[in-house]
Amino acid sequence: MRRLGRDLALLLPGLGLTMLASAVLLPLAAVSAVLAVAWVGVLLFPVTLTLASVCARLDRARLRRWGVEINQPVYRARGSGPLGLLRRVADARRWLDLAFEGLLALPVRVLTVAVTLAWAGLGLGGLTYWSWDHLLPPEDALVPGQWSLALVVGLALTLSLPAMVRALALLDAVVTVPLLGGAVPGSRRASRHVPTVSSTVDARLRENAWVRMSVAFVGFVLVVVGWPVTTSLYEVHPAPAMTVSIAAAVAGLLAVRWPWAGLTLTVLAGLATMLVTMPAHALAPWPWPVTTLLAHCLTLTVLAVLHRWYWAVSAWSGGALLTLVTLVVAEPSARADDSLRAVTTNGVVLVAISGGVVLMGLTVHQWLLVSGQVERAQTLSADQVRRRYELEERSRIARELHDVVAHSMSVITVQASTATFRLPDLDTRTAQEFEDIAASSRQALGEMRALLATLRTDDSLDEMPMPALADIEELVATSRASGAVITADLSEVQVPPTVGLTAYRVVQEALSNALRHAGGAAIEVRVAAVGGSLLVDVTNAAPTTAQEPIPGSGLGLSGTRERVTALGGAVEVGPTSDGGFAVIARIPIADPLPR
Repeated sequence: MRRLGRDLALLLPGLGLTMLASAVLLPLAAVSAVLAVAWVGVLLFPVTLTLASVCARLDRARLRRWGVEINQPVYRARGSGPLGLLRRVADARRWLDLAFEGLLALPVRVLTVAVTLAWAGLGLGGLTYWSWDHLLPPEDALVPGQWSLALVVGLALTLSLPAMVRALALLDAVVTVPLLGGAVPGSRRASRHVPTVSSTVDARLRENAWVRMSVAFVGFVLVVVGWPVTTSLYEVHPAPAMTVSIAAAVAGLLAVRWPWAGLTLTVLAGLATMLVTMPAHALAPWPWPVTTLLAHCLTLTVLAVLHRWYWAVSAWSGGALLTLVTLVVAEPSARADDSLRAVTTNGVVLVAISGGVVLMGLTVHQWLLVSGQVERAQTLSADQVRRRYELEERSRIARELHDVVAHSMSVITVQASTATFRLPDLDTRTAQEFEDIAASSRQALGEMRALLATLRTDDSLDEMPMPALADIEELVATSRASGAVITADLSEVQVPPTVGLTAYRVVQEALSNALRHAGGAAIEVRVAAVGGSLLVDVTNAAPTTAQEPIPGSGLGLSGTRERVTALGGAVEVGPTSDGGFAVIARIPIADPLPR
């Protein structure tokens, strides 16, 4: 009973909310469209879309209480002012809320609530038939003594009411959840009742809310048109006409997610339509009425575009085979000369049109696959380019560090090797220490040169001198030549060559970014020894011109961070409070000595 209460709490308020939403949203949308010529409707559209999003939010809350956690939708940022409000007109998510709340939800919820109330009413009426059957006119009453049959039917309907309400609640959730954002993976009931998103291109298309909404809308139109046409043109009772029309249209919606269900239902709906319309085959096209043919083509389109080719081919073959079987088993009047010619023509039309639909759908499916492959190839290519840039930057850093370290190691080797000649008073033990140092440095230098052979790709780098801390002043002077106002506070500090090179590269990259992205802004450069580290601070003010920034590779700051991190330092990058930008690096140094 608790589950029945939750299901009823999902269905009954949903109808009231949908009727209110349709009564407000549809007239407001119509007025907005009519007055759009006078620009008044343009101002009403944001209001309409906002109300639709409010109704969608209430629907999501209703489903969460039922037990399905729905993803929060991503709406476009509004912005400030009237123009910010008008941006909602370009928000596809809000238009989807309007289409669902104003059009699609109403027939689904009218159906679920009507079936629920009818089921409960018939069950209650059957159980209490013995108490009110005497109120019926004699011709409408059951045969005396058969009130027990009504009691059995009422009992069966009453006992099956929870299961029926459960099925209707699931129908509401299956239609509503994907159109409102999809269920959160792992949420209660989500894995059983709401499809999960796959990684393939056609699976993503199957989960697209616009696809579901389009198929549901076309199916609804086919039901609205096919039901009265089947009833009036083929003289079929409204109940079976409604059943076969709904079944033919629902087959396309089921085929979006479950191809086997859509294939089976479209064949069964075609067979049922043929049976109920056979008595009037001489009055209109038979065995495939036009509305049934269109519904069958809708299912074929869904199967061909969203699934593997054999599903669509199987459904097409099923329709063709069903036509052939109908001609064989039909009543003799349908196999007369004139009737046979009409039936054969109808079957040929079915085979030709549905075959063309399948071919077109398979072409679209193949195009989607190719488009997905191109998209993945472009993504992979961009990722490979980014990785190549990173590898090139790392190789360049490694080569520069090698040049500096090789120079220092060469100096150590020469000093250790000549120590016994420069210092003749050394004892034997000390001289041996110098020999060991020279041997170790020569071995390390040889290993560094072997590593350089695998890193260097440009032989011209062998002769290129590496910049140092003292070259920052020349770098600043060169940057001033571009017209930038640069203030420099450069302390003369003795640092290792690796630290000087890294500081130079930090200033170089920061100045380059400031000149590209902050045209006309004043720039301050500060280099000083602070607490055992070399502080490099490059800060620019807010740009004074409205020119577009010059694009770069986007890898400069990441390379700078790698350089400083390799020496045990840290880099802070980010905007300042006055709208400018700052790059601050702290590079450890062993023993800063003033020159």
